[in-house]
Amino acid sequence: MLWADDLVSPDPLHRRGLLKALVATAVFMTAAPLAALPAETASALGSWNTQTLEAFADTLIPGQQRYAGDAPIAGAVTGPGAVQAGAVQVLASPQLPLAPWLPGIASLLDTHALAWAATHLLLLPPTRPAFVGLPFNHRTALVAGLFDSDEPDRPVWQVLALLVGLAFDTAAHLSTTTAITRGHPGLAWIDFPAADADGLWRFPQHSYNRPLADLHPHTTPSGSPA
Repeated sequence: MLWADDLVSPDPLHRRGLLKALVATAVFMTAAPLAALPAETASALGSWNTQTLEAFADTLIPGQQRYAGDAPIAGAVTGPGAVQAGAVQVLASPQLPLAPWLPGIASLLDTHALAWAATHLLLLPPTRPAFVGLPFNHRTALVAGLFDSDEPDRPVWQVLALLVGLAFDTAAHLSTTTAITRGHPGLAWIDFPAADADGLWRFPQHSYNRPLADLHPHTTPSGSPA
């Protein structure tokens, strides 16, 4: 079993500490949204680690390449993916306890990629991280295996996948109004509606085209029960 505490990083990683960070990250994301983050937030990770995390995010929610030769994004589909939606900014948020562990997690993913390449007789380019160097179909197969029930590091990948999904589906690193104004690619892709003129969201069309229950006569004007 290769865990993050077998890797080299400025602060040695320990399994218990990483598990605590994963739990705290999941709890935080269910309790409150992230504040707006500057675009350069992820730069502290370094280019090598950022590329690996971008490739992981692109494997989960693929997108088109940002420019010719964009190695982390495989370009498997057209349209925006997790990277364009700010996945690495969410992962690297200083508000999350997971951020200090990301270099070790990226190294762990690259170690998996090296082992995968060796067993599948793949030649990886030395000028980019190992996971980034894998063809997209091999990235996908490797990542699928990381979620197997017998994978010891499964909690790591589950939390990362949760954050990647939140970046695309909810623009977790931005307020919703800011994300809509900026044309956040994930919200635009899922046709998230704009707010009403007063900045509030209302949904007059119910999912069954009718209210699910009659309004209680003592309900207050704010919608609270009497």
